Amino acid sequence: MKAFVFPGQGAQYVGMGKDLYENSPMAKELFEKANEILGFRITDLMFEGTDEDLKQTKVTQPAIFLHSVILAKTLGEDFKPEMTAGHSLGEFSALVAAGAMNFEDGLKLVSQRAQAMQKACEIEPSTMAAIVGLEDAVVEEVCESIEDVVVAANYNCPGQLVISGSIAGVDKACELLTEKGAKRALKLPVGGAFHSPLMEPARTELAAAIEATEFSTPICPVYQNVNAQAVTEPATIKENLVAQLTAPVRWTQTVQNMIADGVSSFTEVGPGKVLQGLVKKVDRKMATNGYSTYQG
Repeated sequence: MKAFVFPGQGAQYVGMGKDLYENSPMAKELFEKANEILGFRITDLMFEGTDEDLKQTKVTQPAIFLHSVILAKTLGEDFKPEMTAGHSLGEFSALVAAGAMNFEDGLKLVSQRAQAMQKACEIEPSTMAAIVGLEDAVVEEVCESIEDVVVAANYNCPGQLVISGSIAGVDKACELLTEKGAKRALKLPVGGAFHSPLMEPARTELAAAIEATEFSTPICPVYQNVNAQAVTEPATIKENLVAQLTAPVRWTQTVQNMIADGVSSFTEVGPGKVLQGLVKKVDRKMATNGYSTYQG
């Protein structure tokens, strides 16, 4: 069984998607449609912008979504998923690629999500940190012992968990986790505490937009971040997507469940190779590959 997986924020790079735009008339049309929907030429920032341009949440999220989804559409017969999943933002790419919602609606939601998250970040300064080399349970326990807001946010692979919360909370957790023997407790260059209770204002704002969007039954099960389970029911997909902003990304468990359900290979579609690396950390014998450029 073939699984297709889609990356999240952090995978962006200047020049992403340019080859698609130049070589595929369908891709060019979709990129131009995206420029119209967003009200600015995101293609200029993706193809010829700066790293700083691409780091803005309102640009990063639509850029990665567009690169992933348009690339999947240009694969034609090579895109035949039997299951899909996406990491955080990548879940929207996975849902559109699997036909659970259309391209335009997916892009609008991603743009609204990015702006809502940006606003939530401005309400309270907050951050995230990667903790390497500790059991999940140890990280969870330390986070729970701290009075300031800090939670486990991204279960990326065994021995790598990202925490998220207020600056004071994350700093304290990094200090305590280093004492507990973490190989690394590294603060990330992100705009705020994604997948934590501090995203509640964004979750409320996005919930109304998701509720108003039409979802269909996807062509294959989509494993969602919130519960790491295969989902095909549109109403459940919506609920999980709303919960995703304040809940942790259970990527380790998602990969484990896909393997248990019979996946034989993982194909990453979109910028970078991060997810292929994380899959290998869960099961180093698992076949992985990826598409990040136009295939022709």
